[in-house]
Amino acid sequence: MADDGEFARLTDPYRSELLVHCYRMLGSLDEAEDLVQEVYLRAWRSFDRFEGRASLRTWLHRIATNVCLTGLGARRRRPLPSGLGAPGSDPEGPVGPARTEVEWLQPLPGRWADAADGGDPAAVVASRAGVRLALIAALQHLPARQRAVLILRDVLGWRAAEVAETLGTSTIAVKSMLQRAREQIERLAPEEDGVAEPDDPGVRALLDRYAAAFENADAAALADLLTRDATLEMPPFAAWFAGRDHVARFAAAHILGAPGDLRLFPVSANGRPAAASYMRSPDGVHRAHCVQVLTVADGRVAGIVAFLDPGLFPRFGLPAELPYEPPSAAVPGGPVPSGSAAVCTR
Repeated sequence: MADDGEFARLTDPYRSELLVHCYRMLGSLDEAEDLVQEVYLRAWRSFDRFEGRASLRTWLHRIATNVCLTGLGARRRRPLPSGLGAPGSDPEGPVGPARTEVEWLQPLPGRWADAADGGDPAAVVASRAGVRLALIAALQHLPARQRAVLILRDVLGWRAAEVAETLGTSTIAVKSMLQRAREQIERLAPEEDGVAEPDDPGVRALLDRYAAAFENADAAALADLLTRDATLEMPPFAAWFAGRDHVARFAAAHILGAPGDLRLFPVSANGRPAAASYMRSPDGVHRAHCVQVLTVADGRVAGIVAFLDPGLFPRFGLPAELPYEPPSAAVPGGPVPSGSAAVCTR
């Protein structure tokens, strides 16, 4: 049986990257955390049999991959709204009920990915590319073993022989699965050109203007920040909208309310800039409402995925509510704590 102290000392440094690995496989923060606990339990039980033929990191990732494959089983994929149907045509009309029966894709807090890459600049770039929302959503369309092959080969950079040993198959089978997986991903989530990183110097200025548009309830200012083909998705609602005009009209009709109703705070998620939105309640307190993940391209917002789930806020290190401020004290676009993005249906 493994010595608890020695096991923890050797394996704890890999916990963050195993969480991210399980998130890539599952598209779920909740399930990733649960399965990483199972990974560590299995590793602890078999640690005495670890022979060192592969690195400890590789050994743990092998366990994690197989735990995820078992966990996936016959589960349905976790979608985004754009994966369920065509965009809406009536941005001022009713949104429809929330689809609570759907297990939606969840966003990955930037601090999870930051902890996993260890601060190495090259690892940061690779990590961000490997967790972009479009890729995670596209992975959901792949059979579980194809998903594992693509992640192990193209994200983690494993050799085909290592992947084959992990999955108990041949290198020929691995290469065949990888080819099919790459073709599917290229169709569903091609590489994006001109997409800005969260720490790009121009992104913070754009986010300040974006936050001010929401906080001032200024739909025209918001429209000025969007690309012509900008999209807006809002799980757990299946409705989504495409095009600058539709997104701005939807925001005016369903999101912005009155000046001061919303407060936004910048963070990062899935390797992209993001913002957390707090909505003013009737008692005047701003409470957690939703997290927006943004795609920024060519100096404008090209995509907004707003996760209307206040339960996400603790994962981003954010409070459930903000200290009460009299209306005159709230300064739209003023100093804010670290947060994520918000698109909010009222």
